[in-house]
Amino acid sequence: MYEPRFYRHWSIDKDLVSFNVTLKETDLYIRAKRDLQQEARDVVIRERATLESYIQHHPGFAVSMEPYPIEDEAPGIVREMTEAAEKVGVGPMAAVAGVIAERVGKELLAFSPEVIVENGGDIFLKSRKKRLVGVFAGKSPFADQLALEVRASETPLGICTSSGTVGHSLSLGKADAVIVLAPRTALADAAATAIGNIIKQADDIPRGIEFAQEVDGLRGVAIIKDNKMAVWGKIKIARR
Repeated sequence: MYEPRFYRHWSIDKDLVSFNVTLKETDLYIRAKRDLQQEARDVVIRERATLESYIQHHPGFAVSMEPYPIEDEAPGIVREMTEAAEKVGVGPMAAVAGVIAERVGKELLAFSPEVIVENGGDIFLKSRKKRLVGVFAGKSPFADQLALEVRASETPLGICTSSGTVGHSLSLGKADAVIVLAPRTALADAAATAIGNIIKQADDIPRGIEFAQEVDGLRGVAIIKDNKMAVWGKIKIARR
């Protein structure tokens, strides 16, 4: 069943061209200086083919809920997902949306100095100006009220969200939103999942923050559950 991507209006600025690329489970919303749909599709086709071929020979990679051992000669996308997952103790597929967003985004930078790629709520962002990224948090009082302020100097940046109450992503927790910022989008994606799994109720938020503080490579985290919110690291919250 098609699920409307209502959060795709997260970016308030109108200076970039928007377009979509969809292939099987991959559903990208991309913004750049010009329409690069074909270039983006080529990257998606290549990266998905590589990943699907690996999974065909290693089916456990696709279903593991914990770090999965791989061989040294595994493809780059597989290694990147595995490394991110190992840092936070989740299965490698927890990083798939983030890694594809970043791999598409980085290749599009050859054609556009600014690129924003959103893949199921996980974002790769490279900008030449300050951007506001909307925060969506289900039925929490904070929903649709807040945004992340990201300066150009902070990009390229991965901004990934996990929720146990919004959307279709797999989470073992009940957080309205766990938002993670990291230079590597795959790590931000995996970490958002790991932290989200911790948050069953608002009282778990401090434990989620403590977990984030122990993960090397994270830049900032915001956790929202019901009417409680906590922020750690280099992350700036603004009013929408």
